[in-house]
Amino acid sequence: MTTSTGAAAGSNFRQEELDKFTALANRWWDPDGPQKPLHALNPARLGYVAARMPLQGATVLDVGCGGGLLSEAMAKEGADVTAIDLAPDLVKVARLHGLESGVKVDYRVQAVEDLAAERPGAFDAVTCMEMLEHVPDPAAILRACAALLRPGGRLFVSTLNRTPAAFALAIVGAEYIARLLPTGTHRYSEFIKPSELAAWLRAAGLQLEDVSGLMYEPWRNAARIVSRTDVNYVASAVKQ
Repeated sequence: MTTSTGAAAGSNFRQEELDKFTALANRWWDPDGPQKPLHALNPARLGYVAARMPLQGATVLDVGCGGGLLSEAMAKEGADVTAIDLAPDLVKVARLHGLESGVKVDYRVQAVEDLAAERPGAFDAVTCMEMLEHVPDPAAILRACAALLRPGGRLFVSTLNRTPAAFALAIVGAEYIARLLPTGTHRYSEFIKPSELAAWLRAAGLQLEDVSGLMYEPWRNAARIVSRTDVNYVASAVKQ
């Protein structure tokens, strides 16, 4: 598990990780393409956020937005969404899809640490989904997210637990057997235990409110919120 004490703004990424997701850019919005599981997760992620705060009229930041699946979904619910990612090709795809769909999102190629320096306390909510396990210093990402929230604002994150079950299902099963994800999508050593996430949130001035499981069911290509947190999980925290 990588736990460095801090990352310089704009440097908290691995180029090979950006390259992996950039390679998927052209088929990001294909529900039967390599991001098929992400499409299935998206309604459950949106439902989790919407159940904990009203999106209509809210200012929301989507960190690590990729091609914009969650960003567009939140904007459709009436949120004023800013979305950032460090992969220019993914942001380009997100912008183009927004033009096609007519859904307005402010997409930017920008590091969350840099945006935190520009716009502290600017957002009612911040989402950071399926990203923390792909960066060198997840704690620094959480600190920046906390800085971007107004007092009383909420942070929503999803990631993978570091358990044998997660290794078996998310890596061996999803990448090598079922081929639901490209091989090499995840590194087991970078998965995050809920206790580690909770400690980083406290250090960032956030209070953990909830941790729930996020179960993907490939036989029906859908996901739902569950009590089990040993594989995928989603969490919410509030800024004091």
